[in-house]
Amino acid sequence: MTIDVAACRADTPACEGQAFLDNAGSALSPTAVTRTVIDYLKREQEVGGYAAMDEAQDRILAVNASAGELVGVPVDQVALQTSATAAWRRAFGSIPLRAGDRILTTRAEYASNVLPMLQASRRVGAIVEFIPDGPDGTVDPAALGAMLDERVRVVAITHAASQNGLIVDAAGIGAVLRESGSPAWYLLDACQSLGQLPVDMTAIGADFIAATGRKFLRGPRGTGFLAVSPRVLAELEPVPIDMFGAAWDGDQSYELSATASRYQSFETSYAAVLGLGAAIDYSLALGLHNIRERINGLATSLRAQLSELPGVRVLDRGAEQSGIVVFSCPGDDSWDAARELRAKAVTVTAVTRPTNPPDVDRYGASCVLRASPHVFNTDEDLAALVAAL
Repeated sequence: MTIDVAACRADTPACEGQAFLDNAGSALSPTAVTRTVIDYLKREQEVGGYAAMDEAQDRILAVNASAGELVGVPVDQVALQTSATAAWRRAFGSIPLRAGDRILTTRAEYASNVLPMLQASRRVGAIVEFIPDGPDGTVDPAALGAMLDERVRVVAITHAASQNGLIVDAAGIGAVLRESGSPAWYLLDACQSLGQLPVDMTAIGADFIAATGRKFLRGPRGTGFLAVSPRVLAELEPVPIDMFGAAWDGDQSYELSATASRYQSFETSYAAVLGLGAAIDYSLALGLHNIRERINGLATSLRAQLSELPGVRVLDRGAEQSGIVVFSCPGDDSWDAARELRAKAVTVTAVTRPTNPPDVDRYGASCVLRASPHVFNTDEDLAALVAAL
């Protein structure tokens, strides 16, 4: 199936009159998503939050099922979250760590993931180590295999980097862990891949997948989900839990939920949850392989056009690349450049050192920007960015 770009643009009226190329940041939502959120908020206004939630119970539960379909797991392996960061922290925080335990990760990780690892090092004496990159800049599965021993407790990987266009061979990493018999927990951050790439949790072999709604899935802010493996449900318990994930017997004991709901909290914006469900269903209807083909075509074209501009360097690495296009351009400040472009009706975002010091230091540039097209973007949008630069 070929993506009907005109229909996608009609579903996204905000894309008219601007070249919106920040879908890796916070994407433009389809009308169906916005309408779903507003309709539920109106219903809360009419009958109150509890009654509105009760009326929508089946629709709310269906969101978990849609998220499970997106990553190829049953509904009982999915817990709704308020962001990918919240999902990642819930997952990481449920893994018991002690002095000498090793945490293996990459230099492409987002700072919000690295900081809890470094905190675990400071608090309990765990050891954070970076897996060497291969020649193309992505994780070298063979190098990972050479690092594995019985002390490795966590392997934390980002599937598609935020500040670089590379895609990590997540399934290759899973295969190395499986074939080695490593007991390590495999935590995959898929916040930038879900919505633009097909993701099969079972094929990858991850124990956790953390996702957000606001990026390529085009859902509301304040949404996300965590998918967990059967092994997680058999062995791990998040800290802390609430009454959504466990039952108190009234005395000194409790019974943990047998499903991923142990990772979920009761209190959330159910309007946003339903909006997330609408966004996931929209992506599933288009087909992730079709979305990948459309986005990849636009990103490849944009890299070629940017490479022809004087003073512009495309900075993406990896044998396989995502719809995230990172480049440097003349200027002293990334945010100033992004604001100047936005004034010309071209929306991209800045890439700055706090998000990932290793990559940004490697770029050796004071002005680094990120463009991220989606299915509703056109060749004219790419041309608008090039002309504005």
